[in-house]
Parts: sequence; structure tokens; C-alpha cells
Amino acid sequence: MTYPSSNRFCPAWRSPLSRSRELDLELRGVSRVFSRPGHRVDALDGFDLSVASGEFVCLVGPSGCGKTTVLHLLAGLEQATAGTVTAGGIPVTGPDPSRILLFQESALFPWLTVAANVEFGLKLRKMPAPERHRRVDALLRMVHLERFAASWVHELSGGMKQRAALARALAMDPAVLLLDEPFGALDAITRDRLHAELQEIWMRDAKTVVFVTHNVREAVVLGDRVLVMSQSPGRILSSYRVDLPRPRHMEDPGIIPLATQVLRDLVPETAANG
Repeated sequence: MTYPSSNRFCPAWRSPLSRSRELDLELRGVSRVFSRPGHRVDALDGFDLSVASGEFVCLVGPSGCGKTTVLHLLAGLEQATAGTVTAGGIPVTGPDPSRILLFQESALFPWLTVAANVEFGLKLRKMPAPERHRRVDALLRMVHLERFAASWVHELSGGMKQRAALARALAMDPAVLLLDEPFGALDAITRDRLHAELQEIWMRDAKTVVFVTHNVREAVVLGDRVLVMSQSPGRILSSYRVDLPRPRHMEDPGIIPLATQVLRDLVPETAANG
């Protein structure tokens, strides 16, 4: 793989597939309460977050701190109890194809082939068949699955499933990718390969990415910024700008010192939450 030498994206790197409008994301004074008779959980309280168009932001924090809730609010799958959630200055009131959420599990349709999974959303959009097929072929090449277009989901490894799910998400050409620990269950070699591929895609297409992870080094490898969240109710405790050149790898010498700083903030929260 080849990458641009700078760690900042440039419009010239955009793929022909990427024609989405750019979106800033904002949460202002957001609270999210889950309640039922006799039980109340304050997932977020007074939560503020701004993500610029084309920025790659990673969220880390203890289990139950509201990281996934933030993604669900941005995706429009949940509504804030208080505060505002906006994308491009417009209130987020429900799901929108400009914002795609990718889960830890690939959630592919087992009755469809790899190519048919990637094509699924394009069919719903009634895209003409020749254009659909060109788009699917390009995406499968992008994630190095072109040889597996006719394979069934059960024939794929875990890493291949995640690459197929990523291709399916990119097929909709979203401005925003929301990723909820998508590589958490993968082995180290597969995870490192997907780190490289995700960085390549991000640098080429300049999409806005919010990435949730429990792995501090993964956050430093991938993010422009790493945000540390407090235990529930979640707030942003600290923010770290990552100015290391791309592509980055888990073993890079510059990763470890910054990851250590992030971990110093995270460990007291994890201990308090345990």
C-alpha cells in the first residue's frame, strides 16, 4: 500500500466514490437517561463534543461510560434526554444515509454473497445495475476482497467479514462513519491490516470518523484526536492531539509515549468504575 506523506488530508485524495457533503458533528449539553420503574441510568450528563468535517476522532473510556450512546445519538438511533445533537448544523432527529454506524459484529446478511451484501443498500436506492456493479467492484478492490465477491458470509474469516461490512458502509457514500469497536474481536495481525486499510480509506476519501475503542494504542494509531471519557455519567475528561505522521502502526516508537499519557487519565476512571 502507498500513502500520502502528510498526516493531514487533502481534497485531491478524494475517491471518485466520495461525493457526500461534509458534516461537522456537535453535541451540546447532552444528557441521556435510561429509565424504567425502579431503575435509572445516567449514561451522559452535560456532554459536549465537536468533530470537524474530515476529522478522525477516537473515544476511549471505561465500560459503561456512554461511548456507544454517543455513537447512537450521532447516528440518530437514540434521542438525547436534554441538549442538542447536530450534523452540519441540522438537528439529528433520526437515521440518515449520510451517517453510517458500523458495529463490532459485522451484521452481514448470511443469505447473501459478499458482493450482494455490499450491493444491498444501492439496490434500495434504485441505483441502475451497471453503476451498482461498478461501485461494488471498486469497493471490493479497495478492501482487497475482489476474489471473494461470490463467497458466502460463513466462508469468510472475522477480518474479512469486517472488511465486507466496511465496504457495505462505504457503498452508501456516507459523509460520516461511526465505528463501535469494529476490530475488538480480531487477532493482532488482522487488526493491524485493518488499521492500515482504514487509514488509507480515510486519507483518500476525507470522511469524518468517530471511532470507539477500549484499546488506547489503537486510538493513538488511528485518531487525529483521542478523547478520554469519565465513568458514567460520561463527560470528556481530556483531549489529546495526535500529530504523528501517517500511516501509523501499533509498534511505532511515537505511539507508546502518547498512549501512556492517555492511559494515565483512563486508569483512575477504570478503577473507579470497577
